[in-house]
Amino acid sequence: MHRKFIALIVATAIAITGVSVSQARAADARDILGGLAAIALISAGVHYYNKEKEKERASRNRAPVYKAKPDPSYYPMRPLPGRVAKYDLPQKCLRTFDRYSAKRPLLGPGCLKKHYKHVKSLPQECKVGFWNGKKVKRAYEPACLRQKGYRVVYQ
Repeated sequence: MHRKFIALIVATAIAITGVSVSQARAADARDILGGLAAIALISAGVHYYNKEKEKERASRNRAPVYKAKPDPSYYPMRPLPGRVAKYDLPQKCLRTFDRYSAKRPLLGPGCLKKHYKHVKSLPQECKVGFWNGKKVKRAYEPACLRQKGYRVVYQ
């Protein structure tokens, strides 16, 4: 409907311009320039209208995008692949050692050997030693392991 209406206006403008050009004399340059300006305005309006319609069609064809935040309390029911589970350290191995620090827990190597099968792959620079009164005990610093990509999780 709109295209037919615009085509009618353009055809009328061209016809009027043609009539005025045929009757034009050298003094009627203003009429000729006015007709050409009218055609230019109408064609610019048609071009703008077509662009808006294309944008409308393109936005209708696009699928809506939903940005949902993942639920942090979600734990997958199936076991994680080995390459991912390798970085999950058991929380039950966290304990405080009186001779090291009462406020900073460490991951005990004995517990890790029982409950974590990738102990040999843990970075050695995260292993700390401290004197317990009888001998040097070794354990892993959770903060250091966190920097290396490991995390302590409830299992």
